Amino acid sequence: MHYSVFNPKQIAFFFVICIPNYFQMKLASLLLLITLHTLGGDRFPTPPFSPNRLFFIQRSTNANVVVYDANLIAGRLNAKDPVYTYWYRYGEKGQKEELTTIQRTLAYGLYTTLVPGVPNTYEGHFLAYRKRKFMVKQDPSGDPIALFPINGKMQILKRVFVSVDESKFVTTVNYIELFGKDPVTGKDVYERFKP
Repeated sequence: MHYSVFNPKQIAFFFVICIPNYFQMKLASLLLLITLHTLGGDRFPTPPFSPNRLFFIQRSTNANVVVYDANLIAGRLNAKDPVYTYWYRYGEKGQKEELTTIQRTLAYGLYTTLVPGVPNTYEGHFLAYRKRKFMVKQDPSGDPIALFPINGKMQILKRVFVSVDESKFVTTVNYIELFGKDPVTGKDVYERFKP
């Protein structure tokens, strides 16, 4: 993975060129700000595309990403284990790695159960956060989705960011950000909350 960073000499040179014309400097400063903001997203990498991808979790503690993919058998969700959870260890070599038993049972694991009377649809919750239940199913075109409460409405969850404070004896969560799509309109949805 490659990270682009401007060094101080490049930034100083940038402003020396723009000082003679104030308007150009304002425009160039705006473009620089947009560029720096865009580059800042590289701190938390995005896992490679998968047609089975439900969502993934990024954390403020490091670049590693927890991925949740639909576990399909013959085009349908696996009744025994509908979600496959694993790491992309970007903080190391970027390798794909299984969760440990402790991570699976205490931190990042899910509990899922078949919804009675609704075929190929599972309700569940995170083992570490049981307050919000989600649903895993396939949309009308057969694509797997995870519906999660975002702003009080079931939305298609795409990404989660967790800001963590590790400065104390016990690790605490500062806030959680949810990024998704409205299943009807396709518009982006977002919620930030403190658990």
